[in-house]
Amino acid sequence: MHIARKLGFYLVALWAAVTLNFFIPRALPGSPVDAVLSKLALRGPVDEGTRHAIEVMLGADDQGSLLEQYVQYLGNLLRGNLGTTVTYFPAPVSEVIGQALPWTLVLVGLSTCITFLIGVGLGTVAGWRRGTWLDSLIPATTILQSVPYFWLALLFVYAFAVNIRLFPISGGYDVTLVRPALDYPFLSNAVYYAFLPALTIVLSSLGGWLLGMRNMMVSTLSEDYILTAEAKGLSPRRIMLTYAARNAVLPSISGFAISLGFVVSGSIVVESVFSYPGIGYTMLQAVNNNDYALMQGLFLIITVAVLGANLVVDLLYGVIDPRTRARG
Repeated sequence: MHIARKLGFYLVALWAAVTLNFFIPRALPGSPVDAVLSKLALRGPVDEGTRHAIEVMLGADDQGSLLEQYVQYLGNLLRGNLGTTVTYFPAPVSEVIGQALPWTLVLVGLSTCITFLIGVGLGTVAGWRRGTWLDSLIPATTILQSVPYFWLALLFVYAFAVNIRLFPISGGYDVTLVRPALDYPFLSNAVYYAFLPALTIVLSSLGGWLLGMRNMMVSTLSEDYILTAEAKGLSPRRIMLTYAARNAVLPSISGFAISLGFVVSGSIVVESVFSYPGIGYTMLQAVNNNDYALMQGLFLIITVAVLGANLVVDLLYGVIDPRTRARG
């Protein structure tokens, strides 16, 4: 019953997100057809025949009611048809997203997981041994978190790519490679190109996880059940991991769920600085080119990812803390 209620809530949220994703772009001024025509007008006069051809090309020639368009939109979604992109014409939106998504999942996904594990691990030790040298390093990590992403990324580009020339300035892999393939030469080259963007994400977000876990550990250690565990003569390691860290990490898991959901959206600033071929960079190109179909597809994928990640972690949260099932 608990799982059924959760699934019902997220299905309603998904329907609301899909509906908003349909109506909001249609409420905005202008259209992708006007965007294409404005570019063509720079090269010469544009007649009505050209406009009609572009409308047919982009699927904007449907003169049905808004409700009919909405039903057709839902049908296209079920078939996986997200429209045609203007920026990468004539490629369909689903193909463009499919090409950019793996790059973002690997870069931002692994960076987020690594940051979470390091931050929670160091925060656990720092909270358990507060007042030690490790605890004194926390202010330095929080300072890094306050540094803007783009400034840190530009600093790394200037230091390691321009001056030392240790890493490439931009891109996701060496374009001289014949084609992307899941072999060692390509994968090692992709890791080489992703190192600086990943380092930027890790250093920029490590302080938040570390400080949050450290403070929750300090608060948890003052609870009565910790004192009871110490009175029973349990080992300090068991008290730290089983009693303190397991309860202190619960708020961090909720934040981690949100972070995992937004992994799909990528890090727009970092991907833009490094021209990394992920979702964030693709979204920036779509905005610059008024590519409404591509923006709409990207927003839909991001919404589904956020809801899916929150659903999975919400269910796992009930396994970690059974009290949530009783309240649910």
